[in-house]
Amino acid sequence: MIAKKVLVLVLMAWALSVNTLLAAGSTGVDKIINYREYSDSLSSSGQPTRKQIRGLKDAGFERIVYLAFSDHDDSIADEDRVVKNLNMEYVHIPVEWEAPGNSDFYLFAGGMKQAPQKKTLVHCQVNFRASAFSFLYRVLYENVPMDQAKDDMESVWVPNETWRKLIFSILEENGRSPHCDACLWDTG
Repeated sequence: MIAKKVLVLVLMAWALSVNTLLAAGSTGVDKIINYREYSDSLSSSGQPTRKQIRGLKDAGFERIVYLAFSDHDDSIADEDRVVKNLNMEYVHIPVEWEAPGNSDFYLFAGGMKQAPQKKTLVHCQVNFRASAFSFLYRVLYENVPMDQAKDDMESVWVPNETWRKLIFSILEENGRSPHCDACLWDTG
């Protein structure tokens, strides 16, 4: 009986140590708010914490693109320094929530096209701006089918009228229709 209890305690201690090691090895990237991985080189999310930014580095990310203003309540005021101190590239494009501009997207796309192979996290506060820009980039420059990219974006949010106008405008400028067999855009 005692041997059985000792064996159970040893197995429990072993399982606990394995779980601790696995947790310690985890980067926590998947715990970032609304984190979505689209490919080996492109992901989007909401605002990561300082610890999660270090986890991004550990997970092989080479570039972080931030698409909101740095004075937002949940932003990290010195995110640029945190990222640069980890020897990662940092790009900040402050996109106005109520008035996103086509030039904001093209600035983003231009930077992405300079090194499309770099493992990149595009983020904002909750992954609304970032998922919309990722949708457009994937459709226009990575030839991802529109319905697939739209489903990925809508797993985070359904763009409101302001953001639909931006998406439609950019697609039109690039000779693309927002419509496809499986693309029903909420216009309510």
